[in-house]
Amino acid sequence: MIIVRTIDALRAAASSWRRAGKTVALIPTMGALHEGHLSLVRLGQIICDQTIVTIFLNPFQFGKNEDLGSYPSNLAQDTEILKVVGADLLFTPDDKEMYPDGFSTGIIPGPVSKTLCGAFRPGHFRGVATIVTKLLMQSQPDKAIFGEKDYQQLLVIRKISSDLNIPVEIVSAPTEREPDGLALSSRNAYLSPSERSLAPLLYRTLCRAAEEIKAHPETPDEICARADQELRSSGFSSVDYVTLCDSETLENMQFYDRPARLLAAANIGKTRLIDNVQL
Repeated sequence: MIIVRTIDALRAAASSWRRAGKTVALIPTMGALHEGHLSLVRLGQIICDQTIVTIFLNPFQFGKNEDLGSYPSNLAQDTEILKVVGADLLFTPDDKEMYPDGFSTGIIPGPVSKTLCGAFRPGHFRGVATIVTKLLMQSQPDKAIFGEKDYQQLLVIRKISSDLNIPVEIVSAPTEREPDGLALSSRNAYLSPSERSLAPLLYRTLCRAAEEIKAHPETPDEICARADQELRSSGFSSVDYVTLCDSETLENMQFYDRPARLLAAANIGKTRLIDNVQL
């Protein structure tokens, strides 16, 4: 596995592959790799000739009171994991490489970024859109792969790549889960044993609510409100949202009559969990 830390070295490697007629997959991450990340790498190996994994803890997508300083990080361990899984290149820039002195440009995403997590984390999707745009332009991959757990993020990235005419296919991959249903996330490391035992209830509640909505498509808001209350009464410290949305626009749906996603964000102690299920 090639390891590079500069944009010039990344571009040189990717350009050499393209000149040789190779297709390139990009898998952006913030590190603290788990099986969910590795499933994206394996998908990249199936659909492209070469795989680039990036590890960069992007400060611009964290709010003032969020967990930038405590976010899990173990670059040495992540590097060894990627060698085992067979990634072709690891790009690990530092903050100065990605945001040199004088950097002042940001990508402001459109309406799909304004609701749900966008409403609870102001500026988050601007940071996501900016760093992903930079990575796409730096590596110029044929395909970039993102997990569906961060479903709103996936739609934001699809929209910016389309609007800005970035020649890349955005590929989505299903959410990887623990045997008890908990969506894999680097932030799961924050959970205490008792919190970890409670966390799978988020997915179970969404699954039950989804089945209720299919049976009673005229009352999604009522069903989501009951799911919200169930989470609160079961020990979640707060619930940001449980809502049924159009699967393409993320507009709230008052009636289930087209492809949809049921999305939720809830907090256990200091840990914020997000999840979604497709209808």
